Parts: sequence; structure tokens; C-alpha cells
Amino acid sequence: IVTYGTMATKSSIKDVARVQGLPLDESNRLAKLVDNLSGDKKLNLTNCIASIPELKAARYSQNPLLSDTLKYAEMLEGTVRQTGVHACGVIIGADDLTNFVPLATAKDKNTSEDLLVTQYEGSVIESVGLIKMDFLGLKTLSIIKEALSNIKKSKGLDLDIDHIPDDDKKTYELYSKGLTIGTFQFESPGMQKYLKELQPTQFEDLIAMNALYRPGPMQYIPSFINRKHGKEQIQYDFPEMEKRLKDTYGITVYQEQVMLLSRDLAGFTRGQSDELRKAMGKKLVDKMAALKEKFLKGAKEKGHDETTLEKIWSDWAEFAKYAFNKSHATCYSWVSYQTAYLKAHYPAEFMAANLTRNLDNISEITKFMDECRAMDINVLGPDVNESDLNFTVNKKGDIRFGLGGVKGVGRGAVEAIVQEREANGPFKGLFDFVERVNLAACNKKNLESLTLSGAFDNFPEATREQMFAENSKGEVFIETLIRYGNKYQTGKKSATQSLFGGFDAVEIAKPDVPKAEAWGAIERLNKEKELIGIYLSSHPLDEHYMTLNYICNLQMKDLEAAKTDRLNQELVFGGIVTKYREGFSKSNSPYGIITLEDFSGTGEIPLFGKDFIEYGKYGRPNLYLLIRGAFVPAPWNPTKIGLQIRSILSLSEMPETNLVEKITITLPLSLLDEEIITELSSMIKDHPGNTELNFRIEDSETQLSLSLMSNAARYKVDKLLIKHLQSLKHKEITFKIN
Repeated sequence: IVTYGTMATKSSIKDVARVQGLPLDESNRLAKLVDNLSGDKKLNLTNCIASIPELKAARYSQNPLLSDTLKYAEMLEGTVRQTGVHACGVIIGADDLTNFVPLATAKDKNTSEDLLVTQYEGSVIESVGLIKMDFLGLKTLSIIKEALSNIKKSKGLDLDIDHIPDDDKKTYELYSKGLTIGTFQFESPGMQKYLKELQPTQFEDLIAMNALYRPGPMQYIPSFINRKHGKEQIQYDFPEMEKRLKDTYGITVYQEQVMLLSRDLAGFTRGQSDELRKAMGKKLVDKMAALKEKFLKGAKEKGHDETTLEKIWSDWAEFAKYAFNKSHATCYSWVSYQTAYLKAHYPAEFMAANLTRNLDNISEITKFMDECRAMDINVLGPDVNESDLNFTVNKKGDIRFGLGGVKGVGRGAVEAIVQEREANGPFKGLFDFVERVNLAACNKKNLESLTLSGAFDNFPEATREQMFAENSKGEVFIETLIRYGNKYQTGKKSATQSLFGGFDAVEIAKPDVPKAEAWGAIERLNKEKELIGIYLSSHPLDEHYMTLNYICNLQMKDLEAAKTDRLNQELVFGGIVTKYREGFSKSNSPYGIITLEDFSGTGEIPLFGKDFIEYGKYGRPNLYLLIRGAFVPAPWNPTKIGLQIRSILSLSEMPETNLVEKITITLPLSLLDEEIITELSSMIKDHPGNTELNFRIEDSETQLSLSLMSNAARYKVDKLLIKHLQSLKHKEITFKIN
């Protein structure tokens, strides 16, 4: 199906400017002025020229180059600029398509072969008697397939995901606790909140939540939850409606319900009810008005009250703007249920699949790593004796980082390592590795990347630092190692082919390992991150964990959103400087951009004017910073929002030891069992320190609580205990600090 790309406001200015020969900086200036259009006016060049003085001056300038550029841009705006091919749409007809629609050809981006493409765009295809279908690729299906492969490898089990029970208690418990990170369609914080309130017990509940959790119907969710739990009376506007709305507690949730009720209440035909669905969903005002008249007339003839009918119609009109059809919601919910089932029963295998399929998305990787920690699943670094190409699960139930995720290590090198390991057993050490692996497939570059990522850390012969140290001849040890490996393999091959004796007769001396000073923690971690995308063995900010999680009120991943969500609010955030760049603005003023990273992700802090002079000194990689400021509108233009920095401190100046005087752990009496006591006891004993520890036990049935102080002499704890307590958050245990 063809798509038509039109010339938008900015692109029409830039395209015409290029043809007219207008300088690029002037073209960019005119295009940026479009952003200054204020109010509710429609964004087009005519409105921009009328409302923005600088554009108006340019349009009627004495300089013909400027005025002609804007004149022609205004004339061309909205015209078709290029054609494309719909990403996933195809059409199906009852006969040769040339009998219905003119066709053209376009090159397939993947194969460069000719594709047949319609010359009518998607919005008019159906009017000529053809069906338009969208075939979407869904990453979740790949994640499920990957998880099944992991289960087969780790447990030897062939799980048939299409025939799992739809009433699995463990899966519904996972939904009821809101532990849905990684599950399809149900992982947003808002959805988690409603799932905890709903406590779903049957598949119908999931279908309904999937359909309700969108802008229009969302307002009905509290009623839906209350009616399920008997806290709100189930009511029907007319008795006939119970038949269609009983499963959803009297609330209209699906498009099919609207269609069926229009037939029940007003005698609509099947065709008319489908027209109603389309008109509501596509906001066809004229069509809606005509159908409303038919609906009211037909329903009144059946004896229904007009006032109630008006109420029903207005509810439908608002609801159906965003409504799902039930078949769609059912399919989505089943895929979600499959992911939840895998997470509930095979958590490590499922999380490994998510990590593998999101390897190029660092924010998703960080999210899933955090979830693994919360689920008490260890994610171990790459290891040549245990890692495969992708993330896998070992015999202990830990996730092992895939060698394919290490930059600079190609598929060929990984296959050579895995094949040799499977054929002849684990590698005994570094020398054994280079003696056995195919060094043509696993070359020097691969060995360097494997070393820096920690894939050889379990071998005793050499540390990461020693692998890059030089010997007395000025040769890096990795090069010496490769030369030894090649010599060994050549000698072995020659001895095998010899008529006299075996390879035992050939002795090749192992090279000496040079000494080397240990790298600093940050240098070591930065090299690791460069190759696997994340800090894995530890994080350079670990020592500032308390400040970043309990003093800061903003995470770097939310920095951009705070421009609108937290305007004029006092913000405190911090992290490590990972990058800094300087430049000059168009007005030739210097500026700097600090890239700051915390546990959640990265964000950019711009330094202009006085900020550049005062705070530019902090733009040094590996500095730890704490920043206070607020997003405020610019005085000269309220639509321009900028960060007003109030102070920047080195995180090292923060008195970490004074931040936490007391930790209080609160847990329900119902959860106080031997397992929890053992787990808490183990954590506390592993983290001795100077922070006072308290407990609060609550009984929800009697509304009574008991506060207890631990033995101060024996059980003062390290403030970083909080970091480990977070792994208990899914067991309804909370904690606070003072």
C-alpha cells in the first residue's frame, strides 16, 4: 500500500530554501521561527507568517531571496513530497487487483526486488472493494520463543506455550501483586496499581483491563474494580442490557458490546451496528449524527425512555473514541498471559530472553537488570566457559551474559569458542584457551574485547591489566599469547601428521606473564561498560547510593519529562559525568553540555551564559556531581523552558555517613514466617555498621501495630542495607529512613 509524504511547514521552508540558494543558517533560522506559534492556531505557514513578526518581516522583505522562499514555501506546503510503502499493510481482493486499483512498483528495502504497490493510499482502499490488513511484527513473540529455548537448554523441558492452563494460580498472583515488568501490555506503573486493586482471578479480568486501560475508558476502571469486589452496586440502564454487560459488571468495555446493544435496543441491522462502530472510532461527525437519529427513533419505538437513551449515546460516543474490540483485547491479553506464566514459573529463563531481545536498548537493559535484582536473580558477566551467544541460565539459576553482547566479538568468534567448549570440555585456563580455540575466527581484537569485558576473569594465569601489559621486549601480552597459541596449534598439527611419534615429543614453552599495576575502579568499570553497554560487576556510583536514592528527588531518566511535569519545582539530582562538550552558539557565545549518568540512565545539563562561566569547571569526566535547580520559563518567552541551576556540588562533599540515622523495616504480621525471618536475619548480619535498626509489625485485621528496636549493641547496620532490602519489596515489606 502506498503512503504519501507531504511537505510540512518546516520541510517546505527548507526544501524551497535549498532550491532558491538561501544560505543554510538562514534557512534553519526561518524554520525554527515556526516553533514560536502560540495559542490554538493550526500549525501552517499562513498562520505563522500572520502571527510571528520575524517571519512576517521576512515574507515581505525587500530581499527577494527571503520573500520568494517563504512565498513558494507557503504555496507548496501540504503538497505530496514523496511516496513510500506502508510498513505492514497489504490488500486482498476477490480478483486480479488491477481490476480494482492502479498499481505501481517500488523497491523492497531488504531485498531490492520490485514490490507491487497500490497507487491509492490506505484510507480509500476499502471504498473500491478491497480488504486492508495489517500484519505486525511483535517483539514479544520473539521473547517468548527465546524464553522457551532457554527453558529447553537449562531444564531440558519442551514447554508448549500454546497449551498452558488459563487458570494458573501462580500467574494470577503475579498479576495481583503488580509484578508485571517484562509482561506484554501490563507493565506500566498505572496498570500495576490497578492490577493490585483488581486482584484478577480469571482471564476475563485481564481482557477487560487491557481494553479499559486507555484514555477514554480509563475513567471506568475504579467502578469496574469496585463492582468486581461488591463495593459498588451493578446497575443496568435497561434490563435488556444485562445479557451483554454481565461479564463486565454493567460497564460497556468493548466495541462488540456497543454493536450488540444497538441491535438489542434500537433494532439496528448487523451492517448498521458496524457502521456505528466505525463512525465512533473514526470520529465521523456527520455519520454519527445520522446514526444517532436512527438509534433514538428505533429505541423509542421499542418503548425506551429518551433521556436514558441520550445518556447511553453520550457514554458510547466518549467511550468508543478509544475502545478496543474484544477480539483484539483477547489476543493481546493471551500473549500477556503467556509472558506472565513464563515469568511466574521460569523467571530466570524469561528475564534472560528479555535481556537478549533488548540488547541494543540500554534503558530497557537497565530496567530488566533492576528487575532481576528485585527478583533475586543474579546476572553474571560474560565467561568463555559458560556464556553462549545470547543470555542464558546456568545450572544454579543465574543469568549469564551472552558473548554476542560484547562489542568487538562477532558471531564467528563466539561460535568457535562454544563449538570447541562443547566438543572438548571447558577451558582450563588462558593457555589452554589459545591452544584449543580457532585463532583465525577468534583474533586479537576479539581477545581484547573478551578480556576487558571480564570473560577471562575466572582464569588464574593473568588479570585484565596483565593481559595489556608489555613484556621486556615491548610486546603486549595478548600478542605474545596469540603467537604462542598459533605456534602450539601448528606444532600439534605437524606432530599429528608426522610418521614418527606423537605430539608429546614437541614441547613449546609457555610465555611469562608480565607484572602490571591494577587499574583504578572507574577506569576498569568504564572499559567494561564500553564493551557490554552497562556497568555489570559493580557501579562507580555505589558509594553514593544513599544520596542518589534518598536525597535526590529526580532520576536522570526523568529529566526531560520534568520540563513539563515538574515546572518551577525544586529538583535535586546527581550522578557521574560521562561526557562533556563545549561549543559556540550562533551569537558566538560559549556553552557547555554535561552528560550526567545515575543508576537510571543519562541526561544532558546545558550550561549557557553565567552558568558556563561558573559551572564549566564541573564538566570533567568521572566527576561525581549533585545539582539543585528548577525548570523555569524564559523571561522573554514563556514557551521556552530551561534549567535554572542553583548549585552544583561534588558528591564527594556530601557527608554520606550522616544521611541515615535510623532504618525502620515494616512488615505485616501475616508475612512473619520462618523464611522471612531467616532472610532478614541473614541480610542484617551481613551488613554491620553504625545505623540504628527498628522494626514495625502491623496486623491489618486488628489494626494494631508493634514497634521494636533491635539490640543496639549487636545489630547496628550499614546504611547500604537499604539497597539489599529492596529485593524484598515484592513481599509487601516496606522500609523508611530517618
